[in-house]
Amino acid sequence: MIVGIIGSGGREHAICETLKKSKKIKELYCFPGNAGTARIAKNIDIDLEDFEEIKNFILKNKIDLVIVGPEKPLVDGIVDFLERFKIKVFGPNKVASQLEGSKIFTKEICKKYNIPTANFGIFKDREMSKNFLKSANYPIVIKADNLASGKGVYICDNKAQGNSAVDEIFNGKFGKAENLLIEEFLIGEEMSFFILTDGVSFKNFGTAQDHKRVLEGDKGKNTGGMGAYSPSRLLNEELEKKIINKIIKPTIKAINDLGTKYKGFLYAGLMITNNEPYLIEYNVRMGDPECQTILPKLNSDLLEIFLACCENRLNQIQIEWSNKKSLCIVLCSKGYPDDFKKDIEINNIEKINLNKDNFIFHAGTYRDGEKIFSRGGRVLNFVSLCDNFLEARKENIQNLLNLDWSEGYYRRDIGFKVIEK
Repeated sequence: MIVGIIGSGGREHAICETLKKSKKIKELYCFPGNAGTARIAKNIDIDLEDFEEIKNFILKNKIDLVIVGPEKPLVDGIVDFLERFKIKVFGPNKVASQLEGSKIFTKEICKKYNIPTANFGIFKDREMSKNFLKSANYPIVIKADNLASGKGVYICDNKAQGNSAVDEIFNGKFGKAENLLIEEFLIGEEMSFFILTDGVSFKNFGTAQDHKRVLEGDKGKNTGGMGAYSPSRLLNEELEKKIINKIIKPTIKAINDLGTKYKGFLYAGLMITNNEPYLIEYNVRMGDPECQTILPKLNSDLLEIFLACCENRLNQIQIEWSNKKSLCIVLCSKGYPDDFKKDIEINNIEKINLNKDNFIFHAGTYRDGEKIFSRGGRVLNFVSLCDNFLEARKENIQNLLNLDWSEGYYRRDIGFKVIEK
């Protein structure tokens, strides 16, 4: 088969690497890809907002299956558009993608279907928001309603921080803001819970713990993700049943009740409090860097899984996993998540000797001739599978030391809550 992957991050590189193991894969295309995907796929420099151009390329090159990695094309309706031309696409349609595209859409579903979540209020302008903040109980959470690449969430400890968050959102930091969400601060521990669904049946697709904060000890600004480990230390049989029955099944029913079906990955960002799950938010794709952390544990053929999902026969397949622990450390450009330099050469990548359980997934990189350069804030993902998380972290850090990229930085404490001192 000829398969196309839309996206350019670490998630898409991990998907490419996992797909290439399938005996059915004849050729891979990546739109637009990065320096890592360039080694195993044909990178196509294409505007992801130009659906017509993407469609024409897919038809011309007889691509059998398209996998949409990032959220924006999904929210913008690329699945609906391509399916009109009988193109097989893995990912949710525009209606279903509102679970990520609008936090208010998701909160209203939670309210209607009794899905446990934080109490919330919807505010339509700056004045209403700031008036509420005068008498709010802190800490409090303020969220941009629209897509924000994982950065539109503010945890505010006082009124001054709250007012600053409101100003940033309504000043357009994440695009035009018609509403924002203010919700109670839940005390507990976060967990990422993934499923795969064809709209009728679903399969669990692993758990992970993401480290969003830029500084060690989970301090500092929110980022797109500094690292992750899988499986989550919080998961147990009782909690899993609660997540499925109280959150996952009602959400799938809610989308069905809207007259459509959810097809693809569904990522529930949860807060676990006293073994009770609360939905923080949904993402309508695999997380990043959770995807890079989870996929190396997969023993089944990823292509067969995608096809079963697209062809409404997910209930006919089994998904098998390695029992090893997986840990991912993200190498970032100095200055991220604020200002950082681009176009910095990354030496030594080819010199790092990886064993079969070590991986480097590219994110913000590009290739120019034989050289590799940085393009984004999150540059490379170092992943290791081991019998325990401590050894996995040690292996990743050793590989990072071997790379010795002076323009980058990373957290050395990924997994600190699950790794005993």
